[in-house]
Amino acid sequence: MAHLTPIKVHGFHLDLYGHVNNARYLEFLEEARWGLMEESGDLPWFMANQYALVVSRVDIRYLRAATMGDELLIETRLAAILPREGQINQRIIRKDNGKLVAEADVTFAVIHPEQRGAQAMEGEILARFAPMLAVVKEV
Repeated sequence: MAHLTPIKVHGFHLDLYGHVNNARYLEFLEEARWGLMEESGDLPWFMANQYALVVSRVDIRYLRAATMGDELLIETRLAAILPREGQINQRIIRKDNGKLVAEADVTFAVIHPEQRGAQAMEGEILARFAPMLAVVKEV
C-alpha cells in the first residue's frame, strides 16, 4: 500500500503560463517522502542516531500540467533496498479524475556525519526500512 500525501495547488506554485513550475513538483515529492518517513519509517530513530537520508538521484517524468486549485495525491512507495541505497517510487495524481500528472524514481542513501560514504543497508538500518518495504510487496 502506498503512502498518500494530499497537495492543493496554490498560486505561488505556478509559472508564468499558469502551470505548476517543474521545481515545485520536486518539493511536492519531497514533502511526500517526509510524510512516509514520519508515519512509517521511524524518523525519530534516524535522527537520534544522527543518520540523514540524502537524495542522490531523481528521475522525474512530467506527463500533464497541474493548475491553480487542482487537488493532487502523491503516492509514495519504498520500492527497493540495495546494499548502499534505497529506491522510492512516487506518482502525482489528480484527485478529481485520477489522471497521472508526473511520476518519479528517487534514489537515496543513509549517511552519518562521523562516517565516510553511504551506510550499508544492513542491521538496524535495514530493520527500520523493512516494514515499509514489506507493505509495498503486498500491493
